[in-house]
This record gives sequence, structure tokens and C-alpha cells, in this order.
Amino acid sequence: MAKKEASDLHLKPMRPPLLRVKGKLIPINTEALQPKDLEEMLLGILSPAQKEKLEQNQSVDIGYGVTGVARFRANLFVQRGSFAAVFRRIPFKIPEIAELGLPEVLETFVHIPTGLVLITGPTGSGKSTSLAAIMRSIIEKRPVHIVTIEDPIEYLFADGKAAVSQREVATDTPGFPEALKNMFRQDPDVVMVGEMRDWQTIQTVITAAETGHLVFSTLHTNSAGQSIDRMIDTCPVGQQQQLRSQLALVLRAIVSMRLIEKSDGTGLTPVCEIMINSPKIAKHIERGETKEIHDEIETSVGYYRMQTMNQSLIALLVNGRITYERAMQLSTDPEDLSLKLRKLFPQIEEEQRGGLMASDNDFSAITQLMDVKRLYEEQEEKWKLRIGEKEEEVARYVTELREQRRVTQARETSVGELEEEISRLKAENERTTRDFQQKIAQLNERIKELNQRVLMAEGGGKAAASGGFFKK
Repeated sequence: MAKKEASDLHLKPMRPPLLRVKGKLIPINTEALQPKDLEEMLLGILSPAQKEKLEQNQSVDIGYGVTGVARFRANLFVQRGSFAAVFRRIPFKIPEIAELGLPEVLETFVHIPTGLVLITGPTGSGKSTSLAAIMRSIIEKRPVHIVTIEDPIEYLFADGKAAVSQREVATDTPGFPEALKNMFRQDPDVVMVGEMRDWQTIQTVITAAETGHLVFSTLHTNSAGQSIDRMIDTCPVGQQQQLRSQLALVLRAIVSMRLIEKSDGTGLTPVCEIMINSPKIAKHIERGETKEIHDEIETSVGYYRMQTMNQSLIALLVNGRITYERAMQLSTDPEDLSLKLRKLFPQIEEEQRGGLMASDNDFSAITQLMDVKRLYEEQEEKWKLRIGEKEEEVARYVTELREQRRVTQARETSVGELEEEISRLKAENERTTRDFQQKIAQLNERIKELNQRVLMAEGGGKAAASGGFFKK
């Protein structure tokens, strides 16, 4: 499995082992597995506690490592009364974000101080690997304490600038609720929760994000809107509005992933829908308008670097990484993808269809053109409505700006009048001060004159001794 770089190994009775290589299941050229042999193989790698859990629940998740080869995440289960298992290969080397072909905006998640970031997608879509790549970048760049809670532990993280504490459910902690409760006493800066499976886990994760931690987790959903709906649906009805308000506040980003085969057949590459929690999206979340989120993502590519799944497929098509056929198969809205290609890159669409009109005698081609025309008209109508809303918003802002300018001008006029009044009062005060000082000087002169007269009248010696009448 490791030599062929297979992602999964399937073991089931009465057929050879199966390897998933480049997305396809391929049987190994060997004899079929017998139920008894398979049972001995699988039970031989379980601990007593894991065997007990398998017996109680008819399935168990384990982490399993082969020295020098790889680690594996495995699920052992019972089917048709016999044991079977699926092993997911987890390489020892954790890839970088760029190596996985992920958009560069994911690097910005590394430096988010607090909040919640979700990586979503179906089974086998690359969620765990992408999350491990983000964790690696944090470990290399930030001096923080990272606590992971996983079931089971998949990638093994080594300390770098960051210190990492990895806790496995049923090995290092009884369960997710207990681990999350204890996590608050372990001084974490960054928390990674393997999967948000129930309301209690979601509630604790959101509390951690609210109390100043950066939290990463995963969900088995296909889009940002579906991820928000899934979390809301797990919540008791009476608390759903509160949860919407909390999500609008703490959610930072949602990355929804799928894997698609490369055009050269060398493997798989990720297709990503990226939602950044902008003010408008936060408003949509709080109001429960999850259907509006897709359109907001589509129109926020330039500023926030968001993108829809179809926009991601278009980027891969334009760069020649995938084929047109595979893009159409993967897209959840192939008509919208076709329309966008005709509008932005018509040569790609025309090459696949042999031109706009394959034959002069082909009415289906005319029907296709009419469908395209209808889609264009619908899209144009949507844009007209959106432009109308924007124009109304602009007109409102212009009115508000004019009112502000009017108020500002009135204030400036009032301030000017007050400044003139202050200048007038200052000038009057200066004039009054000068007149007052002049009168005081005249009075002083008059006092001196009278004093002299008194001295002369009373006689020089006696007057001099007494200091004069006014001095007394």
C-alpha cells in the first residue's frame, strides 16, 4: 500500500485486498482473504479495550503504525457476520499547504488570533491532510501551545516554535466532552478537534473560540451553507438563534473540499470552496439566510479571496490541471459551470462541443443555444436586480453624505461666527484694559500732586516726618 502510494486499503472476506490508488479501487494480485484468517489478522492488532469496544459496538476506530512505513487510521467493523476493515494511509511526512495545491489564502488562517475555522467535505476529500498542513505551518511560525483532540490520532506533530499536545479518545481521554472540558485548564492557544460530531462538541468548540482560542475542526458537509445548517440543526430549537449569533461572531472561515483526478493521470488535486466570514456573510448567518451565502462568496473573490466550487473548477480548467469531463462530473451545478465558461472562457466550452453549432441539421444544438440564451438572460436579470440594489444603496449613501456635508457646513458657519465674536470681545477687552490703565496712571499723578500740596501747606519738616496726609 505504501509503495503504491494508495490512500486506502480495504480488507473483506472472500476477495483479495483492495487498494484505492488515484481514486480507484484496484484488487491486489493475490488469493482471496478467508474469514478466519482475516479475523486473526485484525484482532491481533487490537488492545483489550479496543476488542471490548468492537464486541459492544460491532465497529471500532484505531490508529495503527508500522515503523518506517506509515501510520494508518483504521475502522474495523462487522459485515454479514464477518470481520472487515478499511485502513487510511497517513504518511509520516506532513505536507506543506503549497505542496497540496491549496489556495494561498489558507496560509492566512495560520495567523488568525482567535475564532473558528472549519475544513469540510465528504469522506476521502483531503480534510485531515489539509488540516495537518495548516497545523504544520502554525508549528513552524508561531510560539503557541497547540492541543489536539482526535479519534484516533492521525498525523504525528513534532514540536517546533509551537509546543504540541496530542490527545487520543479512549487512550488519553475517555471522550471528546471530557477532553474539551479539561482543555481549558491546559493553557492552549490553538485547539484542533478531529471532528464535530454532536451538539455537546459543537457547543464546547464555539465556547473555546469565544474565550480567545483559535479552533480548527472538520465536518462531513459539502458546502459552507450546508456546514452552517448542519451545526444549527444539531442545536436545540430554543437555542438556534443564539447559536446563529455566536457563529456570526466567532466563525472565521469554512473551506469545503473535494478531490478530482488530474488531467495527466498522476493523481488527485483539491477543489476548494472558500468562505471568509465578511460582515455581509455574518449578517446572513445571523438572519438564517444561508442560501444567500453562495452568491456572496461568488461576488467576493477580489477583496476577500473567496471562491465557489465552480470557480475553483474553472481555475483548474484554465490552468490545464483537470479535464472538462471530470469538471462537469464533479460540479454540483454543471449548467452554471457551463454558463460561466461560455462567458469567461468560451474557447474551452467550444472546444468540448465542437463549436457552437456542430451541424446545420442538428436541432439539439439550437436548443442548447436557446438554453444558454435563457441562462444568460436569467443571469443578466439577477445582475440588474443586484445593480439596482447597489444603486439604491449608493443613492442612500449620497443622501446621507449630503446631509452630513450640510450639517458640517452649518457647524463651520457657526464656528466662524463664534470666532469673529471671540475676536471682537478680545479687541474690546484690550481697549478697555488700555483705558483702565490710562485712568489709573492719571489718578496716580493726581494723588502725587495733592500729596505735594498737603506737604507744602503743613510745613516741610512735620509733613515729611508724618509721611503726608494720603500716606496716613
